[in-house]
Amino acid sequence: MHRMIGRRRLLEAAGVALAFSPRSALADELLRQGREPQNLATPTGLYDRLITPTPSFFVRSHFGPPALDPNRAVSVEGLVASKLSLSAADLKKTFPAVTVTAVLQCAGNGRALHVPRVPGLQWQHGAVGQATFTGARLRDVLQKAGLGAEHAKGTHVHVLGADAPPKPSTPPFLRSIPIERALDPSTLVAWAMNGEDLTLAHGAPLRLVVPGWAGDHWVKWLVRLAVQKEEAKGFFMETAYRMPTEKVEPGSVVPPEKMRPATTFPIKSIIGAPLDGSRTPKGPQKVVGVAFSGDAPIAKVEVSLDDGKTWRPAKLEGEPGVGRWVVFEYRFEQKEPGRVRALARATDRKGNAQPERAAWNPSGYFWNAWHAVSWEVT
Repeated sequence: MHRMIGRRRLLEAAGVALAFSPRSALADELLRQGREPQNLATPTGLYDRLITPTPSFFVRSHFGPPALDPNRAVSVEGLVASKLSLSAADLKKTFPAVTVTAVLQCAGNGRALHVPRVPGLQWQHGAVGQATFTGARLRDVLQKAGLGAEHAKGTHVHVLGADAPPKPSTPPFLRSIPIERALDPSTLVAWAMNGEDLTLAHGAPLRLVVPGWAGDHWVKWLVRLAVQKEEAKGFFMETAYRMPTEKVEPGSVVPPEKMRPATTFPIKSIIGAPLDGSRTPKGPQKVVGVAFSGDAPIAKVEVSLDDGKTWRPAKLEGEPGVGRWVVFEYRFEQKEPGRVRALARATDRKGNAQPERAAWNPSGYFWNAWHAVSWEVT
């Protein structure tokens, strides 16, 4: 176990160092997902470490990034006593800096694996990563603006970025989160990622960080935060990013009144090594990956080598937390050459267990079935 921890710490340190390198070779490993705008996937082989290097961290955008403006300010308005306009420099001077380590995952991660398939970007495993994010607590910002006790329950914070729709008929990417989630101490207005100022692709100069919730809430290039009585309207709240309120049959149509916003992501594990279809020499083998849950810290990860008939516990490394991943590792000996298939499943501290099959939904969100990889031992 001590050898594993040492290796993982080395990988984490190397990952952060590479994140700061402007010409990192890892930057070329991002996989283009669809055409424009910019959507790039992290290679599965990088899911063997605690921190995903920034140059290799997946990118999701609806309209593409706006022009880089380090002085762009976010307005804080609506049901507050005083309207504020705050740049990243203002936030750094005015509020205590808070750092969280959190998983950022697109709601559509794994969409390509749902059966039957659904439309949308056909992500497989690469629309997720873990990083450290530094910023001001959104709670502190709202309190500075004079959020009254009468508006600290039952209201919503509308969130808008600077990325403009490509044409007037395209709806803006306007989102909102309940005030209770906005006041959670882990929700940040962030200016840094992996110890460096945010890059343009990841929301510079300011983005929202909402650990445990899907990435559609982590709005980039922030320009407005507005406390309002009602949830935001528009396509990206009333149609997109919604989940069925109950289990549905694959391929069925779900009426709007039986849909709710997609918020907390479910428990999931991903095997980073060996890669599917790879080859390894006979002898010692290891299965390495990451596991996370938006509901509770990870309690255990198990690996099966006989298609789920029996399971063995993997060793875990990293500090478990809500919306925070740990690295798992399982070692075994393979004396004979041949094909090996490994399955991984995770369980969190609330008893949520990763299912054998993911719950289908018409938008293809939150695929989280047991992950399987096969490789050839030679």
